[in-house]
Amino acid sequence: MARRRVVITGIGAVTPVGLTIDRYWESLVTGRSGIATVTRFDPSDFDAKIGGECADFDASNYLDRKVAKRLDRFAQFALVASDEAVKASGLNLDEEDRWRIGVVLGCGIGGLSELEEQHSRLESRGPAKVSPFTIPRLMANAASGNVSIAVGTKGPSLTVTSACASATNAMGEAANLLRHGVVDVVLTGGAEAALTPLALAAFASMKALSTQNDDPPRACRPFDRDRDGFVLSEGAGTLVFEEYEHAKRRGAPILAEFIGYGSTADADHITQPSETGEAASKAMELALADAEIAPDQVDYINAHGTGTPLGDKAESLAIKRVFGDAARKLVISSTKSSTGHALGASGAIELIATILAMKNGAVPPTINLDNPGEGCDLDYCPNTARDANIRIALSNSFGFGGHNACVLVKRMS
Repeated sequence: MARRRVVITGIGAVTPVGLTIDRYWESLVTGRSGIATVTRFDPSDFDAKIGGECADFDASNYLDRKVAKRLDRFAQFALVASDEAVKASGLNLDEEDRWRIGVVLGCGIGGLSELEEQHSRLESRGPAKVSPFTIPRLMANAASGNVSIAVGTKGPSLTVTSACASATNAMGEAANLLRHGVVDVVLTGGAEAALTPLALAAFASMKALSTQNDDPPRACRPFDRDRDGFVLSEGAGTLVFEEYEHAKRRGAPILAEFIGYGSTADADHITQPSETGEAASKAMELALADAEIAPDQVDYINAHGTGTPLGDKAESLAIKRVFGDAARKLVISSTKSSTGHALGASGAIELIATILAMKNGAVPPTINLDNPGEGCDLDYCPNTARDANIRIALSNSFGFGGHNACVLVKRMS
């Protein structure tokens, strides 16, 4: 059987710079930062006191109160983003074979806030006071499971956990389910809400986070010489992936075509990226090969670009290795400069930004990039959005554990 084509027919997002797609894009293209001093708990004693909170998110505005109460924040995000994506796609579940619709979501950590809360309750009040909802709230597959229940899908329901590459790996695997005829539609992407006291303290203890606490909106500085770590954030992104003929038959709005996926492992260090960028390069090469396109056909890269000293330099080196002379002609940006790093959700949030960039003919900027760092000598679209004719775009995600995942999308003519 010939490999089936995969298109994207709906998108939904919950982010620190917007709780809907329209608001998210408006914030990105105008260079608005979602980074601020943490408000969900008191960060006074923490080395890093800043984060990308979805500050205006109130689950009761979107979900039945009883449903919301039984969910950790990351699963709430997933349900809201998925609802927006399904509505945008025009998918009517009553007219579909639900066994042919799946859910594949990425999540790096799961319900960490629930784990912290219930452990505190155990220590202070004893085992009898631990909530019976603890496990259903904290398990990493709570997002995919609850989305499947809410939407009513009966095909494969899966969770991919590969740290900061989780959502991108999830989307790649979702595309493969469609390509090989297992399903006709997949809700895919990722969700994360790990901006908690334990996570903030633990990442800071690793020296992974920015401590530019005095000026939060300018703290996330991908590719800049003054970058000092990533900024922890939260959010979710859901995309409706659909087999092309199925989408065409129902007159679905086609936003882009998914054309390539590559995934590799550094096999080097559990947290630090390989300085050579070799495995990251290979993931990009595999995505290009999967799409059957040449490097010089890519117009835009949404970079992983977290703002860590090692990571940004290694990614730049990897891009130069893959694209050669064409690397100097590419437009690249890191939208994490606005949103912060939502860990397992980041790849989905960023592929949505990539699709919107193609659709709107504009590259969202890398804000806070004033003085490029050593080895960061490509065109990262600093500080101001730029009009661009984007036909094919790449989105990169690299995670702790040495996980590398890259996906390619194409604008539909």
